[in-house]
Amino acid sequence: MIYFDAAATTLQKPTEVALACARAIRTCASPGRGGHKPAMAAAQTAYDCRALAGELLGVAEPERVVFTMNATHALNTAIRSLVKPGDTVLISGWEHNAVTRPLKALNANIKVAAGPLFDQEAVLASFERELTGDVSCVISTQCSNVFGMVQPIDKLAALCREREVPLIVDASQGAGCLSIDADGWGAAFVAMPGHKGLYGPQGTGLLLCGKDVAAAPLIQGGTGSDSVNQEMPDFLPDRLEAGTHNIAGVAGLLEGLRFVFAKGPQNILEHERRLLARARDALGQLPGVELFCDPLGKRQGGVLSIRLARMDCESAAQWLGERGAAVRAGVHCSPLAHRTQGTLETGTVRLSFSAFNTPKEVDRFAELLETMIRKGV
Repeated sequence: MIYFDAAATTLQKPTEVALACARAIRTCASPGRGGHKPAMAAAQTAYDCRALAGELLGVAEPERVVFTMNATHALNTAIRSLVKPGDTVLISGWEHNAVTRPLKALNANIKVAAGPLFDQEAVLASFERELTGDVSCVISTQCSNVFGMVQPIDKLAALCREREVPLIVDASQGAGCLSIDADGWGAAFVAMPGHKGLYGPQGTGLLLCGKDVAAAPLIQGGTGSDSVNQEMPDFLPDRLEAGTHNIAGVAGLLEGLRFVFAKGPQNILEHERRLLARARDALGQLPGVELFCDPLGKRQGGVLSIRLARMDCESAAQWLGERGAAVRAGVHCSPLAHRTQGTLETGTVRLSFSAFNTPKEVDRFAELLETMIRKGV
């Protein structure tokens, strides 16, 4: 199989990830729920995962690295910690439903800062214009899950610090390949899944919490600490981690983080960009193929959207999938991004790469797409 759907989840994982999950199921109990060896093994695994994530992602204290079920869980926690019903929130024009739906549920007044695709200067200028005194929170993706556009997070974070407005970063497509410096940004929260660019199992995620940020738990329950108190603990990570941990998932995520740390996020990014450039050059020669590419090549992650002149996206993806090429079609849970780009009516076919993809796979995919176009399927 040619698997080009890493933006949904990385299917190919380091071998150590699955081994760690299996080992944890056999040897780890619940962290913080006992002093016996299985509980202590779980506690050590959780701590090691927090510590390595903090080192990789710019968080000084491991306790500010909170485990979540996924990025959506993390974003909901972050949003509900900072946004009250009716608040005005400024977001980028490329946000996922994991941002827009929680804001809709809170009846927030949503303002959108947008600009032309891959034009970071225009996007930043839009944020500067729209970040008025009524805005209580800014939310931005680090990298669009539809088009791979990298947002100017460093400069946006500086703007938010200057105007003293809290920033939430959705790093779902950036974690593992783009540089993340949560403390350096001064972000209130940075959310990400474990199962994409961090190469961990599904059902894992991380929420990086800023210093002195008042985090509000989505759910309440046992934490193994301060158990007499009928309110959630006021310290992290316990405040946001009610219930039994997915310790097998945490163990797998730890190995995914080790893989990324050893390989280097910048090296992974460069590999993905080489594959994207190869795909751009090959697919750009085919008739009726529209590519959404950064002409400079430096403002795009390993995500490439295309449209076909004579075939709808879903039919094309199905035809390719039946022949062993896994891509995603449609709006990718991000109608706002398509509305910003003007592709909402058609959607796109999305190719997204990982550290495990190869140039030969790109060449084979181009051959398949050429065959499909030639046959007029």
